[in-house]
Amino acid sequence: MLNGVRDPAPTVPAPSPARRAPPITTSTAPSGGAPGAPDAADAPDAEPGRRRFLTYLLAAPTLTVAARLGLDAAAPATARAAVSAAAKTAANAQTSSAPPQLIGLPGIPDVLDLGDALILAGLPTSHLLVLELTAAGRAVLHLPRLEVGQGLTTAVAMLVADELDARLADVDVPLSDGRPELLFNQLTGASNSVRSLYDPVRAAAAAARARLVTAAARRWDLPAGTLRTADSAVLAPDGRRAGYGELAADAAAITVPAVSSAPKTADRLRLVGRPTGRIDARDIVTGRAKYTGDLAVPGAVPTVVARPTTVNGTLDSLDATAARAMPGVLGVVRIPSGVAVLAETFDQALKARDALVTTWHPGPAAGLSDADVRDRLRAAHAPFLVPPLLTAHVDGEFDFAFVNHAPMEVLTAIADVRPGRAELWFAAQTPIVAQQTIAAELGLPQDAVTVHVVRGGGSFGRRLFFDAALEAAQISRAAGRPVKLMWTRNDDMRHGRMRPASHHRVRATHALGQVLSYEHRAATVKTDMRHGLGEALTAAGFNLSLAGISLNQAFFLLAEKNPYNVGLPTQLLTEVPLDVHTGSWRSVYSGTVRVADEIMMDELARRMGQDEVAFRRARLRDAAGRAVLDAAATAGNWGRPMPPGQAQGVGYHDENGGRAAYLVEIDATDPKNPRVTKAVIAADVGQVVNPRGLEAQLTGALMDGISVILQAGNHLDNGAFREGSYGDFHYARQRHSPPAVEIHLMPPSGPPGGAGELGVPAASAAVANAYARATGTSPRSFPINF
Repeated sequence: MLNGVRDPAPTVPAPSPARRAPPITTSTAPSGGAPGAPDAADAPDAEPGRRRFLTYLLAAPTLTVAARLGLDAAAPATARAAVSAAAKTAANAQTSSAPPQLIGLPGIPDVLDLGDALILAGLPTSHLLVLELTAAGRAVLHLPRLEVGQGLTTAVAMLVADELDARLADVDVPLSDGRPELLFNQLTGASNSVRSLYDPVRAAAAAARARLVTAAARRWDLPAGTLRTADSAVLAPDGRRAGYGELAADAAAITVPAVSSAPKTADRLRLVGRPTGRIDARDIVTGRAKYTGDLAVPGAVPTVVARPTTVNGTLDSLDATAARAMPGVLGVVRIPSGVAVLAETFDQALKARDALVTTWHPGPAAGLSDADVRDRLRAAHAPFLVPPLLTAHVDGEFDFAFVNHAPMEVLTAIADVRPGRAELWFAAQTPIVAQQTIAAELGLPQDAVTVHVVRGGGSFGRRLFFDAALEAAQISRAAGRPVKLMWTRNDDMRHGRMRPASHHRVRATHALGQVLSYEHRAATVKTDMRHGLGEALTAAGFNLSLAGISLNQAFFLLAEKNPYNVGLPTQLLTEVPLDVHTGSWRSVYSGTVRVADEIMMDELARRMGQDEVAFRRARLRDAAGRAVLDAAATAGNWGRPMPPGQAQGVGYHDENGGRAAYLVEIDATDPKNPRVTKAVIAADVGQVVNPRGLEAQLTGALMDGISVILQAGNHLDNGAFREGSYGDFHYARQRHSPPAVEIHLMPPSGPPGGAGELGVPAASAAVANAYARATGTSPRSFPINF
């Protein structure tokens, strides 16, 4: 369905096919040396600070011990450096058109953000990344992450090809099965994949290149330093050439290469930073790329589930007589979440599911609707610390609806549960946690459960959870046969996971051109974080029990900050437990917290008689952030005259080592049918691996922002979600996309930052602010047309 015309579904190959010749297998851990770490004599100049420190530790001979001791020693210095840098940039944040601003303290994410914490958690197993050079000349990087359309496999292939001096077409990036030995290093999320893989992938590829050169030098009896590499081959000065495939067996025996195994310096990169088409683009559009639903696992039969009429309802009674008698039906089994129907085809399974006669006990949220949820959230807020006495203030309250992830590919999982073992295939962002959970459910040891990670057709956080895989395992065990379970769109819309509804209260006080205090109170339905994040933070050194905070509070503290000098800023998260399924939607808390902040910045600017962009610029603590905001404002011709009912809006956000500013123009002459007509985006994410992939991420964030601000949300009615398909979940269509979109990427300014989460808050805020200026209103509930 996603891919147009498809080839016949293949039979799934054995997980580990035999090879004809021994490949080179390199990793970022050394064997007899430190491959991947710069040699002392020719270590490249690198940026100062924590990123350089992490780069060198990846290949330390005693990795785990060195990392732990090194982190303990370096963290205070790193923190002091970050605070000093933040203070310095804040001091330089003034403009000639605005009075000097009070300098605020940096937030926790300015010193150590969530992505940094995940990198630290994964550090002890980063050396287990595997790169193979086969006798056929293929460079195979086994990727311990999930490809869900974000272009990660292309970015990683580019890193490998650049360091190896290989042709991009010679690089394969298959997805690794669940690898429990990686511990916390196989989670795809938090805009962390490129940030965490950049150094290890380059180090592994550089180590492989050094061994290939050494093997060629021994074969030709030439000094290794006289050889060079290009186009997947080692070249000699006299014109001799040896392809990587023919050198693979010899290179596999080399432990100490004769040339430096340091990754290349930035000036020697030839692929990284250049716009590159996706390596799997042709396979996707022709149907050769296989998703879980395309796999032909022997004996796996189509399966669907009948589900309760309310969220988390339970089965009261079942009459399956008519369904069992229908053509093609192979079985009907009960599972905790509903009733599964197995058949020869999905069409037969769906028709038999509809023929079941069921009654259901109401779920624990029965009787609750949107208004009830809003009341609970509003009642949960702690009071503001600063009363608005003797000074001017601006208050704002904001409601954000539930939002479904709605990935294009519906959830599908294949499970084959046999006595003593289980094997599953599905798109997994957290395969290790999935393996552990499914093993516990089946009463099996963890190593008896195999999880094959399959590419996914979209996620936005949805595939951090493995609901379909767990159900498939339960059904396969009960039915005694392999099953291919598909959640329908309706299943996921009404029983899947959503961004929680939230309510925000913000108060800012100001006097004499200064913002004196800024308080943000966020109350949300509790976000389910049971996908391994807590264990990862503990491994990174965060003892949440000693700190007296919850996992969600830790996530919030590591992710949320106000990038402006706004006097004394405070942020507080309060979560309300509600028995509905929630999950990390793209940008998680920032997708609402920072939108409310950016709306308040517009309203503060107007209250204080200043231009909205100039007001932000005068208060941004970060010089790079000011450059990004300037780029968007200049390219978008901020402040140009526009007809009545039309306006510009701006939003800014920085997170996970990246910065983005969105400037949009909107036509809201019909406030019920507004249209974003133009968007100008500027972004700085440090070293960009593939500009084309980054542009796609930023454009997707724009469409998310248009959707959740103007029209897309989910209603809770008496314990059931109303929307059941794209027909009534009004995510932006092609006709809602701006006719003109410009993207301006800033020159590389350091190591890669995150991009996947970055754009949504800025895009959403820009759309909200443009709508407010165009209509002369102050929207407080989103989506606006809900």
